[in-house]
Amino acid sequence: MKIKYSELIDQTLYFPTEEFNVSENNLLFHDVPLMEVVEKFGTPLKISYLPRISQNIQKAKNWFREAFEKADYKKNYTYCYCTKSSHFNFVLEEALKNDISIETSSAYDMDIVKSLYEKGKVDKNIEVICNGFKTDDYLVKISEMINSGFENITPILDNYRELDKLTESIDTTFDIGIRIASEEEPKFEFYTSRLGIGYRDIIPYYSQKIAEHPNARLKMLHFFINTGIKDTAYYWNELYKCLRVYARLKKIAPEVDSLNIGGGFPIKTSLNFEYDYQYMVEEIVSQIKKFCEEEGVEEPNIYTEFGSFTVGESGANLYKIISQKRQNDREKWNMIDSSFMTTLPDTWAISRHFIMLPLNRWEDTYERVFLGGLTCDSDDYYNSEQHTNAIYLPVFSDTKPLYIGFFHTGAYQETIGGYGGVHHCLMPQPRHVLIQKDENGELQYEIFREKQEPEDILKILGY
Repeated sequence: MKIKYSELIDQTLYFPTEEFNVSENNLLFHDVPLMEVVEKFGTPLKISYLPRISQNIQKAKNWFREAFEKADYKKNYTYCYCTKSSHFNFVLEEALKNDISIETSSAYDMDIVKSLYEKGKVDKNIEVICNGFKTDDYLVKISEMINSGFENITPILDNYRELDKLTESIDTTFDIGIRIASEEEPKFEFYTSRLGIGYRDIIPYYSQKIAEHPNARLKMLHFFINTGIKDTAYYWNELYKCLRVYARLKKIAPEVDSLNIGGGFPIKTSLNFEYDYQYMVEEIVSQIKKFCEEEGVEEPNIYTEFGSFTVGESGANLYKIISQKRQNDREKWNMIDSSFMTTLPDTWAISRHFIMLPLNRWEDTYERVFLGGLTCDSDDYYNSEQHTNAIYLPVFSDTKPLYIGFFHTGAYQETIGGYGGVHHCLMPQPRHVLIQKDENGELQYEIFREKQEPEDILKILGY
């Protein structure tokens, strides 16, 4: 009878994987010995394994390069990092090592670009795609940067007002794009995305406002699907509608030369995760090529804006099981030394799953449990895994501490949870550690931010 936790994993999951392995009864994440990290820095702990960011960028670039060669695609591919996924400086600086562009979504992103320039991390040739609904502050910052020599900033028009405002404040020629307001899946509460300009309105708008504009040049159509890039009839149908707009526009606006297909590559949320990235890239490229040939127009440069795919798989949250509560004859609650609602808010906000594994005691027997956080909110729990619909962990023991990790948590969680601020029930922000490798492949650790102390929280509250 197989009763060890390691045997359960062997029966139910693809293991070991590219990211995970076990050595001497303890879990490794990208060959990082996590129990050594816990012993050094304690729990709860947030870690960011920075090499994963560059690895994923290079993977995507290779997929598109191979797809371009296979389809004999004549134009260029540009990888943009979607900053809203994680605004941290260490993320941007790692991503920028890979010859990428940046996609922004607010006025504050422009301040980040300025800071990177002042630190010498980018020059004024950096390509910036400015998305989102643009407040006056956002438009002013875009205009000021273009006027100061950042010639590769491309504001993507979300509505008609934005071009008028940009025209008033930019004193040189500048490129623009238009975001297409995609139609949402039937399950959505609304029919058309609130972002962008409707399919049918783009050609008339170009003819009336852009074609004879003295300074603005339309270079890009932007297309994004909320549900991400999936091999579904819905995705392909929306892509074809976008391509029809591009072909019609290209015939009257030859300066349009780029198609931005947005983001949406998924990340691994289960050890049984399956997604054929290469197939999807090849299909997208070949369909764009085929459509343009049939329409008799030149194929566009292709841009993507991968956010979660860039940074998500670099992150992990580590916790200690500090107690077990038995609520009835069947339910056991393992309590972590933090809160899911504050450190992994997507687990309760959108019922998001992450890869969850114990860090130690893999050769011990296992039991079924629920996981609870420390706040007094009934929603502060995590009770199922995608691959099993249950959580199994080594049996709780008062004398043998158990540690667990949630992995691929690098996108959105900190900003949604209010990094460095006040959290539910005043749960403190955990210590945050960055992990790099030097030129010899040796692991390097850096404390990015210490955990919050009670006085930090009280000061924010005015005490």
